[in-house]
Amino acid sequence: MTVEPFRTDDIAPFLRLATAEGWVAEPWEFEFLLSQFSQGCFAARGDSGETAGFVTSLCLQQSGWIGNLIVAQQCRGRGAGKALFRKALEALRVAGAETIWLTASKSGMPLYEKHGFTRVDTINRWVGTGRQRRGGHADTSKQGALTIPSHHLDTAVWGDRREVLLAATSQRGLLLQNESGFIVRQPCGEAVQFGPFAALDTRAAARLFDEAAGSVPAGTRIFLDAPRSNRGAARLLHRRGMRVCGGNELLYAGTRPDYRPELLYGLATMGSCG
Repeated sequence: MTVEPFRTDDIAPFLRLATAEGWVAEPWEFEFLLSQFSQGCFAARGDSGETAGFVTSLCLQQSGWIGNLIVAQQCRGRGAGKALFRKALEALRVAGAETIWLTASKSGMPLYEKHGFTRVDTINRWVGTGRQRRGGHADTSKQGALTIPSHHLDTAVWGDRREVLLAATSQRGLLLQNESGFIVRQPCGEAVQFGPFAALDTRAAARLFDEAAGSVPAGTRIFLDAPRSNRGAARLLHRRGMRVCGGNELLYAGTRPDYRPELLYGLATMGSCG
């Protein structure tokens, strides 16, 4: 087995593996990751050149993310996942990331813990449906760029500046923001994802959520990844008819982050780069 750089023509094979695993993934994410941090994205290939697995990573200002670690079922147990993870981890450390984040299933925890990762939260995946009234028309326009207060709020959540990621996500969807928070409604196949989503309090989050949900046609699925430790978010989403359909553990290694989950209502991506 060899580990090589992730190429653009690897996107389609990755998506096939992701679909088989029931993952929610979109091509734009990989185009973005390859454009921003290609040196941290890798593919594992077997002796005959067959695809064995993938991993991606993203380096921000002081932190980085490892995501999309997947190994083809027929290639598991041969060390591909460990090799991919170590390559991504090394790339982020070389790039100067002081804190490295990832989300992990319970089965993946032992590998990450051996490399110094510590659990800091659980990310619950919520699912619901749009609330647009019959006969309404979904507003798909973009409402400007993220304001400075919104950027500061996101920095307060993660302890790092993430302008590149926020620009990529907000530009591809509907951005709603006010003086107390912001939410992005992104397309996600035939569904919709809410995130990034941050607010100073639950009341502000409720206003943003209701406006975003009111722009989604009734019956269209909505996905949202929120931290379990934000109890206000859980109460809000439950009251809005959302339900938990899965989850992963949020881990970090390196410098302890100034992480404030009480401000976080939805991750920007479905676990691959925050």
